[in-house]
Amino acid sequence: MPPASTEGATPRGKLMSVEMAEQPEVLRRLTTDGLARIRQTAAAIARRGPRFVLLTARGTSDNAALYAKYLVEVLLGKPAGLTSMSTTTIYGAEPNLTDCLVITVSQSGGSPDLVASTEAARKAGAVTLAVTNNPDSPLAAVAEFHLDMLAGAEKALPATKTYTAALLTLYLFVEGLRDGDCSAAATLPDLAEHILDRRTEVAELAQRYRFAQRLVITSRGYGYPTAREGALKIMETGYIPAASFSGADLLHGPLAMLDDTTPVIAVVPGGPAGRALEPVLERVRERGADLGVIGHADEVARATAGFVLPSGVPDALRPILEILPLQRLAYEISIARGLDPDTPRALAKVTETR
Repeated sequence: MPPASTEGATPRGKLMSVEMAEQPEVLRRLTTDGLARIRQTAAAIARRGPRFVLLTARGTSDNAALYAKYLVEVLLGKPAGLTSMSTTTIYGAEPNLTDCLVITVSQSGGSPDLVASTEAARKAGAVTLAVTNNPDSPLAAVAEFHLDMLAGAEKALPATKTYTAALLTLYLFVEGLRDGDCSAAATLPDLAEHILDRRTEVAELAQRYRFAQRLVITSRGYGYPTAREGALKIMETGYIPAASFSGADLLHGPLAMLDDTTPVIAVVPGGPAGRALEPVLERVRERGADLGVIGHADEVARATAGFVLPSGVPDALRPILEILPLQRLAYEISIARGLDPDTPRALAKVTETR
């Protein structure tokens, strides 16, 4: 029997590739068309005077929420935490959330647990803000305030453009809360475009991990959410067990599992987080692990392999650029392993949990 024809079939990874390439335009849209709306919402919430912030999300959006936690604590000096939704959706807890801002991040805005948790938070006295890519979603309807990521429809199961759109939306919002200057974000679209144009570099880097049985991704500070998101993308598209650790946590036990068969990818930011990561990288080298670095040129030069990111970008904005080569790396690993990153097995775009 002759093989089935593949004429007219969508090439593997086509959707994910197209959506990754759309990211510069999405970032540009947020810094132009979306900026006024984000700042107006931030000003309205700032007038309510929330004393602390809770962030609610799942999956990729949970990594965006962790980034926002750093923003709130560093830029605003307010305590922030990630919620445990099961306390309300499963155990029926009724916390007092007076003077609390609850931010729920969701690409689809359709997950029932996120909707229920946000609704419960509003009833408990919180100021609620939904950040979604769907202004007509159930989540947007139950929250008091809503911000649209403006990323356009995302068809690939692995979230790429909605992740960077969520990061920038959250950054602009937090800057708006303190009436800060958002001008530094205007350089992001062009920088993102240049990074995404370096596809050949990432494809070569992916060959190092094509046959990996496991790997570790680490960072510190603002880079830690990037490490978590990079690991998630590699797991869901390439099916490689990828553990993500804060550099500080890596030294507290997990370092023992590293050897010359376990590749390590380090996201090395500039500034204090990059300096804090230096002793971690030294210990990784001592363990004989293959070390790849995404970030600062000096550390890439000292590593086995890596990808140099532009310098001069403020620490708080670097995660929006750091994730781009890791998204592409996940894509290239998947393709090299004969998989289709557009449709990871056993996954759905909207995940229903309680």
